[in-house]
Amino acid sequence: MADRVRLRDRYVAELIQLAKSQHPEASVEVVPVPFEDEDAHILVYVPDSTSEADMDKLGEALTERSVEILQDTGLLILVGVYEASSRRPS
Repeated sequence: MADRVRLRDRYVAELIQLAKSQHPEASVEVVPVPFEDEDAHILVYVPDSTSEADMDKLGEALTERSVEILQDTGLLILVGVYEASSRRPS
């Protein structure tokens, strides 16, 4: 179990780094308690001024990598890309 947690943490960090490499100004939140069959759920918030095309491009890159991780490791890490104004207050 500890190995799976370390593996999950490694891939969560990788996906966050991928998001930040494409949108350095993005903020990222890892949902503390993911849904039943998820290993992790990452929410990426980009500035409201980000074009829909850029949001789609980022979402596609993150989804592609997430699917590769699932196929390689069995880890289900979901990632969503949203405008910053849609972020719920903590």
